[in-house]
Amino acid sequence: MARSLAFTKMHGLGNDFVVIDAREETLDLSPEAIRRLADRHRGVGFDQLVEIGPSAVADARLRFFNADGSEAGACGNGTRCVGRLLLLEGDRDELLLETRGGTLKARRRPAGLVSVEMGVPRLDWRDVPLAVACDTLEVPLDHPELPRPACASMGNPHATFFVRDVEALDVARLGAELERHPIFPERANIGFASRLDGRTLRLRVFERGAGLTQACGSGACAAMVAARRRGLVGDSATVVLDGGPLEIEWDGKGPVVMTGPTAFVFEGRLAAELLQG
Repeated sequence: MARSLAFTKMHGLGNDFVVIDAREETLDLSPEAIRRLADRHRGVGFDQLVEIGPSAVADARLRFFNADGSEAGACGNGTRCVGRLLLLEGDRDELLLETRGGTLKARRRPAGLVSVEMGVPRLDWRDVPLAVACDTLEVPLDHPELPRPACASMGNPHATFFVRDVEALDVARLGAELERHPIFPERANIGFASRLDGRTLRLRVFERGAGLTQACGSGACAAMVAARRRGLVGDSATVVLDGGPLEIEWDGKGPVVMTGPTAFVFEGRLAAELLQG
């Protein structure tokens, strides 16, 4: 790739993204190039890069790349950000977005909010995936500082640990340690949650391939699913992340719906030398 490339910088509750529109041309960034772009000192900086491409089954196809160059199957806040971007193109109220984790529906909401139907959570141990057969509501991962987690796939693997006080935990250390635990053959996003009341959860997430982020949309969905399965909340809850709150709904059997704000930061062009190799 020998020329500069246009991009849009966006964030959802501080979970930040570089969005590249590749609907009219093929984009083939190497993991090395993605890591250069993700460098907050020498590149642009982001938690994930989102590529918008053409789709035969939806309005667009999204691919998500972590800051370490690896590809993710889903990204809730990134989907909401791109949903807002594409909804503005035709002044539409809803659209379909194809992802590796399934086809998702994005909807415009009042006050600048965007909702995304994140799909039905996958709760079988093989679908997370986990390395051992088990009940995903209490996964046999024993750690001296933590209770056993609940696990689910929201298009990417999540483990949620419910603790008394998430603020008292060294989340960065524990997340880095647990992300690569042998029970997670594809690594996992590690969430640490506390129940504040029957409708509110406090959550911090160490994201696979990105580290501790301000907000993780799919992690908030996974925490809501785990909390409802354990009887900690009802069909809806506010999940308070470091960057702010997301509203999550799940009736126990259908798709998880996530609603929250998005923001445009700036537009620019990526220099050709950053894109090589």
